[in-house]
Amino acid sequence: MAGFITSLKDKLTKTRQGFTEKIDTFFARFTKIDEDLLEELEEILIQADIGAQTSFELVEDLRCIIKEQRLTEPTALTGELQKLIQQYLGERRDLNINDETTPTPLTVYLIVGVNGVGKTTTIGKMAHQYTQQNKKVVLAAADTFRAAASEQLQIWAGRAGADIIKHGEGADPAAVVFDALQAARARKADYLIIDTAGRLHNKINLMNELNKIKRVITREISGAPHEVLLVLDATTGQNAIQQVKSFREASDLTGVILTKMDGTAKGGVIVGLSHEAGVAVKLIGVGEGLEDLRPFDPQEFAQAIFER
Repeated sequence: MAGFITSLKDKLTKTRQGFTEKIDTFFARFTKIDEDLLEELEEILIQADIGAQTSFELVEDLRCIIKEQRLTEPTALTGELQKLIQQYLGERRDLNINDETTPTPLTVYLIVGVNGVGKTTTIGKMAHQYTQQNKKVVLAAADTFRAAASEQLQIWAGRAGADIIKHGEGADPAAVVFDALQAARARKADYLIIDTAGRLHNKINLMNELNKIKRVITREISGAPHEVLLVLDATTGQNAIQQVKSFREASDLTGVILTKMDGTAKGGVIVGLSHEAGVAVKLIGVGEGLEDLRPFDPQEFAQAIFER
């Protein structure tokens, strides 16, 4: 575990520098805990992309702890803040899988997100990790709106050793999903991962499209999709929370995959996503490597960004 934390700590260097190290420097400037310290701390948390509402609640909770424990030393607040952030992040939530005792033990994941967030790359990494576990994976290229989307997914399918089902550009995404479901069952696949279009400029069309896809999935496999996962780019900071709200209107999200955590000082957004947006962060991307998509563990994350 220690080695894993060290590795994750290295991957999250920018987040740690942009948040934790700034917090340490900030607390060292004060000789006592007072209202000026708490007000300035709230501003620092907001600047770290934790979000205004979440930052306010963190400071209010910290204020209560200070009173209850009669804390007087500013440096004592770092540890208390770590505990609060871990609490706000909630419990680890692993991806749901289909119960293998069912007649069709196929796990179906529906992946949504705007273009440019690393959606196709994420699907490829997921497929690779499952095939490395000797699982059979089928990818469905249901983003028929964006030019070359299916070709990009085809490349990742080849790298991962997964099958792919695709139609031509402009085809009905629900028809692609239907064919993928039939193929996945016929080939006794363990996982079907579905890529979808990410256009947000017309939410009504997006909503109708996703609802149609979900109806096809549910009709074919009871209880599916087992996850509806929104892929977000951590470098967008607070815009990630807005994307959650937009996609929540179009689909019943079950979780978030946060990519590019290794390349941003805005990793604090993960706290706002968990607490303010009320959506579970299930996977994080911390690098370009195929193994750099990891389950999100709040305790490990808090340790990685706070430990020296």
